[in-house]
Amino acid sequence: MKILVVGANGQIGKQLVTFIQEQDHLHARAMIRNKEQASFFEELGAETVVVDLEGDIDSIAKAAEGVDAIVFTASSGPHTGKDKTIMVDLDGAIKTVEAAKLAGIKRFIMISSFDTRRQAILDAPPSFAPYVAAKYYADEWLRKTELDYTIIHPGALVNEKGTGKIKAGFDLEIGEVAREDVARVIIATLQNDSTIGKEFQVIGGTESIKEVIQSV
Repeated sequence: MKILVVGANGQIGKQLVTFIQEQDHLHARAMIRNKEQASFFEELGAETVVVDLEGDIDSIAKAAEGVDAIVFTASSGPHTGKDKTIMVDLDGAIKTVEAAKLAGIKRFIMISSFDTRRQAILDAPPSFAPYVAAKYYADEWLRKTELDYTIIHPGALVNEKGTGKIKAGFDLEIGEVAREDVARVIIATLQNDSTIGKEFQVIGGTESIKEVIQSV
Protein backbone atom coordinates (compact mmCIF):
# COMPACT_ATOMS: atom_id res chain seq x y z
CA MET A 1 0.00 0.00 0.00
CA LYS A 2 1.33 3.40 -0.99
CA ILE A 3 0.10 6.29 1.15
CA LEU A 4 0.18 10.01 0.39
CA VAL A 5 0.74 11.89 3.64
CA VAL A 6 -0.52 15.47 3.33
CA GLY A 7 1.13 17.65 5.94
CA ALA A 8 4.06 15.25 6.17
CA ASN A 9 6.38 17.83 7.70
CA GLY A 10 4.06 18.34 10.68
CA GLN A 11 4.63 16.68 14.03
CA ILE A 12 2.18 13.84 13.41
CA GLY A 13 3.11 13.62 9.74
CA LYS A 14 6.81 13.04 10.38
CA GLN A 15 6.12 10.25 12.83
CA LEU A 16 3.55 8.71 10.51
CA VAL A 17 5.97 8.61 7.57
CA THR A 18 8.63 7.10 9.85
CA PHE A 19 6.29 4.33 11.01
CA ILE A 20 5.01 3.65 7.49
CA GLN A 21 8.55 3.16 6.26
CA GLU A 22 9.16 0.63 9.03
CA GLN A 23 6.41 -1.59 7.60
CA ASP A 24 7.43 -3.97 4.80
CA HIS A 25 4.05 -3.72 3.06
CA LEU A 26 3.60 0.05 3.34
CA HIS A 27 5.31 2.92 1.57
CA ALA A 28 4.94 6.66 2.08
CA ARG A 29 4.84 9.56 -0.32
CA ALA A 30 5.42 12.70 1.72
CA MET A 31 3.70 15.84 0.46
CA ILE A 32 5.81 18.78 1.60
CA ARG A 33 5.70 22.53 1.09
CA ASN A 34 9.28 23.09 -0.06
CA LYS A 35 12.29 21.08 -1.20
CA GLU A 36 14.32 21.98 1.90
CA GLN A 37 12.07 19.64 3.91
CA ALA A 38 12.82 16.63 1.71
CA SER A 39 16.03 15.29 3.27
CA PHE A 40 14.30 13.93 6.40
CA PHE A 41 11.97 11.80 4.29
CA GLU A 42 14.52 10.78 1.68
CA GLU A 43 16.73 9.38 4.45
CA LEU A 44 13.78 7.17 5.44
CA GLY A 45 13.46 5.94 1.85
CA ALA A 46 10.12 7.70 1.37
CA GLU A 47 9.09 9.47 -1.81
CA THR A 48 8.62 13.23 -1.65
CA VAL A 49 6.47 15.58 -3.69
CA VAL A 50 6.56 19.35 -3.32
CA VAL A 51 3.06 20.84 -3.42
CA ASP A 52 1.63 23.98 -1.85
CA LEU A 53 -1.58 22.98 -0.09
CA GLU A 54 -2.83 26.51 -0.66
CA GLY A 55 -2.41 26.04 -4.41
CA ASP A 56 -4.67 24.37 -6.94
CA ILE A 57 -6.51 21.05 -6.77
CA ASP A 58 -4.79 19.65 -9.86
CA SER A 59 -1.37 19.83 -8.18
CA ILE A 60 -2.64 17.81 -5.23
CA ALA A 61 -4.36 15.32 -7.55
CA LYS A 62 -1.12 14.85 -9.47
CA ALA A 63 0.72 14.21 -6.20
CA ALA A 64 -1.83 11.52 -5.40
CA GLU A 65 -1.47 9.62 -8.66
CA GLY A 66 -0.71 5.96 -8.10
CA VAL A 67 -1.27 5.88 -4.33
CA ASP A 68 -3.73 3.63 -2.53
CA ALA A 69 -4.72 5.99 0.28
CA ILE A 70 -4.45 9.61 1.39
CA VAL A 71 -3.95 10.77 4.97
CA PHE A 72 -4.66 14.43 5.68
CA THR A 73 -2.59 15.46 8.70
CA ALA A 74 -2.06 19.10 7.76
CA SER A 75 -3.15 21.74 10.24
CA SER A 76 -2.55 25.42 10.74
CA GLY A 77 -3.07 24.87 14.46
CA PRO A 78 -5.61 26.73 16.59
CA HIS A 79 -3.30 29.68 17.29
CA THR A 80 -2.65 30.97 13.76
CA GLY A 81 -4.60 33.74 12.11
CA LYS A 82 -8.07 33.09 10.72
CA ASP A 83 -6.75 33.45 7.19
CA LYS A 84 -4.36 30.50 7.57
CA THR A 85 -7.04 28.44 9.31
CA ILE A 86 -9.37 28.92 6.35
CA MET A 87 -6.68 28.21 3.75
CA VAL A 88 -5.29 25.06 5.38
CA ASP A 89 -7.87 23.47 7.68
CA LEU A 90 -10.89 24.26 5.51
CA ASP A 91 -9.91 24.95 1.92
CA GLY A 92 -6.80 22.74 1.99
CA ALA A 93 -8.72 19.81 3.43
CA ILE A 94 -11.61 20.13 0.97
CA LYS A 95 -9.23 20.50 -1.98
CA THR A 96 -7.46 17.32 -0.90
CA VAL A 97 -10.78 15.46 -0.77
CA GLU A 98 -11.63 16.71 -4.26
CA ALA A 99 -8.12 15.82 -5.47
CA ALA A 100 -8.63 12.27 -4.20
CA LYS A 101 -11.76 12.03 -6.33
CA LEU A 102 -9.92 13.40 -9.37
CA ALA A 103 -7.08 10.92 -8.90
CA GLY A 104 -9.45 8.01 -8.33
CA ILE A 105 -8.25 7.37 -4.77
CA LYS A 106 -10.99 5.92 -2.56
CA ARG A 107 -9.34 5.51 0.86
CA PHE A 108 -9.09 8.74 2.83
CA ILE A 109 -8.10 9.33 6.46
CA MET A 110 -8.88 12.76 7.93
CA ILE A 111 -7.16 13.91 11.11
CA SER A 112 -9.63 16.35 12.61
CA SER A 113 -10.15 18.17 15.90
CA PHE A 114 -11.38 16.41 19.05
CA ASP A 115 -14.98 17.61 18.74
CA THR A 116 -16.28 19.09 15.49
CA ARG A 117 -19.98 18.90 16.15
CA ARG A 118 -21.89 22.12 15.58
CA GLN A 119 -22.28 22.76 19.30
CA ALA A 120 -18.51 22.58 19.75
CA ILE A 121 -18.15 25.71 17.59
CA LEU A 122 -20.59 27.58 19.79
CA ASP A 123 -18.90 26.37 22.98
CA ALA A 124 -15.33 27.09 21.87
CA PRO A 125 -13.42 30.16 23.09
CA PRO A 126 -13.44 32.95 20.46
CA SER A 127 -9.80 32.33 19.51
CA PHE A 128 -10.43 28.60 18.96
CA ALA A 129 -13.86 28.76 17.29
CA PRO A 130 -12.58 29.48 13.72
CA TYR A 131 -10.37 26.37 13.89
CA VAL A 132 -13.25 24.17 15.08
CA ALA A 133 -15.53 25.66 12.42
CA ALA A 134 -13.01 24.92 9.67
CA LYS A 135 -12.67 21.33 10.83
CA TYR A 136 -16.45 21.00 11.13
CA TYR A 137 -17.10 21.97 7.52
CA ALA A 138 -14.18 19.93 6.17
CA ASP A 139 -15.50 16.85 7.99
CA GLU A 140 -19.01 17.51 6.69
CA TRP A 141 -17.69 17.76 3.14
CA LEU A 142 -15.88 14.43 3.47
CA ARG A 143 -18.90 12.65 4.97
CA LYS A 144 -21.00 13.59 1.93
CA THR A 145 -18.59 11.98 -0.54
CA GLU A 146 -18.44 8.38 -1.68
CA LEU A 147 -14.85 8.02 -0.49
CA ASP A 148 -13.89 5.22 1.89
CA TYR A 149 -13.20 7.65 4.67
CA THR A 150 -12.31 7.50 8.34
CA ILE A 151 -12.25 10.62 10.51
CA ILE A 152 -9.98 10.52 13.55
CA HIS A 153 -10.56 13.06 16.34
CA PRO A 154 -7.48 13.13 18.61
CA GLY A 155 -7.55 14.65 22.08
CA ALA A 156 -5.06 17.20 23.40
CA LEU A 157 -1.85 16.42 21.52
CA VAL A 158 1.39 16.04 23.45
CA ASN A 159 4.93 15.23 22.37
CA GLU A 160 5.57 12.60 25.03
CA LYS A 161 6.61 9.11 23.99
CA GLY A 162 3.63 7.01 23.02
CA THR A 163 2.43 4.18 25.22
CA GLY A 164 0.77 2.15 22.46
CA LYS A 165 -2.40 2.19 24.55
CA ILE A 166 -5.47 4.31 23.85
CA LYS A 167 -9.17 4.77 24.38
CA ALA A 168 -11.43 5.44 21.41
CA GLY A 169 -15.11 6.18 21.01
CA PHE A 170 -17.44 9.14 20.93
CA ASP A 171 -18.58 11.57 23.60
CA LEU A 172 -15.32 10.94 25.47
CA GLU A 173 -14.05 13.38 28.05
CA ILE A 174 -11.12 15.17 26.44
CA GLY A 175 -7.73 13.91 27.53
CA GLU A 176 -4.17 13.90 26.29
CA VAL A 177 -2.82 11.63 23.59
CA ALA A 178 0.74 11.39 22.32
CA ARG A 179 1.28 12.36 18.70
CA GLU A 180 3.28 9.15 18.34
CA ASP A 181 0.21 7.13 19.34
CA VAL A 182 -1.98 9.07 16.89
CA ALA A 183 0.44 8.16 14.10
CA ARG A 184 0.19 4.49 15.08
CA VAL A 185 -3.61 4.77 15.20
CA ILE A 186 -3.53 6.00 11.61
CA ILE A 187 -1.53 2.98 10.50
CA ALA A 188 -3.87 0.60 12.34
CA THR A 189 -6.84 2.36 10.71
CA LEU A 190 -5.34 1.99 7.24
CA GLN A 191 -4.86 -1.71 7.89
CA ASN A 192 -8.43 -2.27 9.08
CA ASP A 193 -11.22 -1.87 6.53
CA SER A 194 -13.83 -2.09 9.29
CA THR A 195 -13.01 1.56 10.07
CA ILE A 196 -14.32 2.73 6.69
CA GLY A 197 -17.23 5.12 7.03
CA LYS A 198 -16.55 5.64 10.72
CA GLU A 199 -15.15 8.35 12.96
CA PHE A 200 -13.94 8.27 16.53
CA GLN A 201 -12.21 10.27 19.24
CA VAL A 202 -8.85 9.07 20.57
CA ILE A 203 -7.20 9.75 23.92
CA GLY A 204 -4.63 7.93 26.01
CA GLY A 205 -5.97 4.74 27.55
CA THR A 206 -5.27 1.22 28.75
CA GLU A 207 -5.96 -0.98 25.71
CA SER A 208 -3.60 -1.68 22.83
CA ILE A 209 -4.06 0.34 19.66
CA LYS A 210 -4.57 -2.79 17.56
CA GLU A 211 -7.34 -4.13 19.81
CA VAL A 212 -9.13 -0.79 20.04
CA ILE A 213 -9.09 -0.14 16.30
CA GLN A 214 -10.33 -3.65 15.54
CA SER A 215 -13.40 -3.05 17.67
CA VAL A 216 -14.05 0.64 17.03
